[in-house]
Amino acid sequence: MTFNLADLFERVADSVPEREAIVAPTVRLTYAQLDTRANRLAHAFAARGIGPGDHVGLQLHNGAEYLEAMLAAYKLRAVPVNVNYRYTARELSYLYGNADLVALVYHRGYSEPVARALEQSAPMRAMFVVDDGSTPDEPDDVISAIDAIASSVPYEQALEAASGERDFAERSGDDLYLAYTGGTTGMPKGVMWRHEDIFFAAMGGGDPTTMQGAIARPEEIVGRVMPVGIVMLLLPPLVHVSAQWGAFAMLYGGGTVVLTAPGSLDPQEAWRLVGAEHVNVVTLVGDAMARPMLDAYAADAAPDGPGRYDASALLVFASGGAVLSPSTKTQIAALLPTVITVDGFGSTETGVTGSRARMPGKAVESGSRFSVGEQSVVLDSDGRPVAPGAGVIGRLARKGRVPIGYYNDPAASAAAFVEIDGERFSVTGDAATVEADGTVVVFGRGSESINSGGEKVYPDEVEAVVKDHPAVWDAVIVGVPHVRWGEQVVAVVALRPGCAVTVDEIRAHARSSLADYKLPRALCVVEHVVRGANGKVDYRWARERALAESR
Repeated sequence: MTFNLADLFERVADSVPEREAIVAPTVRLTYAQLDTRANRLAHAFAARGIGPGDHVGLQLHNGAEYLEAMLAAYKLRAVPVNVNYRYTARELSYLYGNADLVALVYHRGYSEPVARALEQSAPMRAMFVVDDGSTPDEPDDVISAIDAIASSVPYEQALEAASGERDFAERSGDDLYLAYTGGTTGMPKGVMWRHEDIFFAAMGGGDPTTMQGAIARPEEIVGRVMPVGIVMLLLPPLVHVSAQWGAFAMLYGGGTVVLTAPGSLDPQEAWRLVGAEHVNVVTLVGDAMARPMLDAYAADAAPDGPGRYDASALLVFASGGAVLSPSTKTQIAALLPTVITVDGFGSTETGVTGSRARMPGKAVESGSRFSVGEQSVVLDSDGRPVAPGAGVIGRLARKGRVPIGYYNDPAASAAAFVEIDGERFSVTGDAATVEADGTVVVFGRGSESINSGGEKVYPDEVEAVVKDHPAVWDAVIVGVPHVRWGEQVVAVVALRPGCAVTVDEIRAHARSSLADYKLPRALCVVEHVVRGANGKVDYRWARERALAESR
């Protein structure tokens, strides 16, 4: 009995070969076509000496090629590795080496940073370049650097020359899923999962509707394929795990993944796709993506608006990686009253640990309260589960299906993946408590907490309230040194067009929801809040801006 990611996909592909699997700006692929193209790429990999256990970097923006390359690697029992295309040459060089990459698939537009990184890294066994229509303006020495280190093969040319047959060796549920995660400080770390564990921990476990429970045997996945596939518009970049997990959960349910053109979020194009492709689920990351989408929809639906957008098929607005604020959910309820909103919570080290849904017609709740599975727990300072209703703040953790550890980092592995009473836990940095009803309230990263006057302030909790001020477009809460309080709570905010706000107005707005010691004591107004492509705040940048403002 093998829960292997490639095996499971092939079962689904064989059951619905003519159903569309991927809709991208330049290509539409059925399940049979996606499977054949992945077979061809797998054979192209193998022809260049790539085999079981080898690590293949994917330095790609969103497109069908990303999912093709992941599947191709899995078919060979090789290991695809996400490479953040925003990294500098120094960061790329580190990742290439730390991940032991032997091959790289990259978009032509990233030729220069690839070349700069390769000048400082070990040679690749093979390189595949995906044409993205760009003409990189790199100097001759960069082009020659790529040619000198490895000969890049045009991606489509490699596929055309390879076999589309599915004639690979037997695979295992112990095969490796490896995902690199990078915060705003330090170098990225690779989190290692067994295929079987990541399938159940993050990719739906063969339950696309989350109503039937996980499958017990691999062959059961065919019976879970929906008679009519769910269509999901995937807005976050596939370089981040939440997008990968969402895409594979759809593919394992026989659904269709719709991808937008690469680049910054284009709300108008996203809404056009919602109508044209009869999208059922929009997946995004927090307010940073949701608010531009909703504002565009509101402008279109206004009495004097053009009325171009058709959201009649839309059922779910789902956010992963960042919680939607109450004001954003209220806006969704007003504009799209029949749509369910879902917040998913988790990390690369835990998979999906919890979720919260607001059904149509229900009140919007504040706070980061999640329903969690039996494998998710909150551990106190002694490593014991926090009892429901005890009021103790501990650290969120997952037991059962957890990662193997960090790749090439035994020290970090020992700190994050611990054994308690004979059971392994993946312990996150998220501070949390357990309510009397068993739901978990997450306060945010303990490492980002602010010590103000001896009291701990968790930025996520304050940010959610500050973002609900009608003048605020986006916000991040940080602590800066203060002679009296130790640290002072500062709100770094981007305002809505034509709006102004004072720190006293922010405090007055937040006072009904937060204790006085949590209220911002200073305000720093910025043009926009700097976030990564995954929607996560750059806290280092925010602190620097707050410090500069306070000088």
